Amino acid sequence: MRARLEATGYLVDDGLAIACFLALRLHRPLFCEGDAGVGKTALASALAGALDAPLIRLQCHEGIDASQALYDWDFPRQLLHLRAAEAAGVTDADRLEGELYDRRFLIARPLLRALQTHPSVLLIDEIDRADDEFEAFLLELLSEFSVTIPELGTLRADEPPVVVLTSNRTREVHDALKRRCLYHWFDHPDFARELAVVRRRLPHVSARLAEQVTALTQALRGHDLLKPPGVAETIDWTEALDALGAKEADPDLALATLGSVLKYREDAERARALDFAAVLASREV
Repeated sequence: MRARLEATGYLVDDGLAIACFLALRLHRPLFCEGDAGVGKTALASALAGALDAPLIRLQCHEGIDASQALYDWDFPRQLLHLRAAEAAGVTDADRLEGELYDRRFLIARPLLRALQTHPSVLLIDEIDRADDEFEAFLLELLSEFSVTIPELGTLRADEPPVVVLTSNRTREVHDALKRRCLYHWFDHPDFARELAVVRRRLPHVSARLAEQVTALTQALRGHDLLKPPGVAETIDWTEALDALGAKEADPDLALATLGSVLKYREDAERARALDFAAVLASREV
């Protein structure tokens, strides 16, 4: 599992590799929790690449409901079909109703598409943004990997999709949902692993620049920031400096490009109090 994931460019430690293996072997959803930008969403993409399976993504948000996540009926097409049937003189109400709720008029949303697609990787992204009611709905669906559509009956997955749920922990997700999942906490990586990720994602960038930006990001995380930067921001910052033609970082250029790594004014102000020159000097060889 580790070799397959790393072949896609996603570096994992033993704990995460084992969690992914067990999710596949036991057909259990994998619940990934941690700060934004630490690689939770990227894991689902890497799993899809490793398994040569499509990635089906459901982006959660406040107010999301079953019709947005599971299925809906194509009302415009149903109305056109009804008008065509009436024009053709069809008056059998039972026949018309049966035709209107045929599978061809069913719009499969991400959850239903994942149940009907084998193999597939289902990413339920940022579940902590959804409401309690949607969590309860997911609880039932992920327990049986089936759904009942009143007009069509029960649709069940021939083989469950690989399910990855992510949470940025903006609120606590209920224990009932977590209990049905394997759990993995995504922490910020240490310097060596983060540098390896940056080098893997940006092989064209100079090694010196990648090392210095990684060191600066690690130093920023040591400050009391509203939103500590994740690995994604380290990559963005490195890419921004490289786009400016930098082969290595310098304090002035690092400060000028803080918008690539920090997204809050308060964090940028705190970052300016950091001695960038000293951090860079500690990486001199």
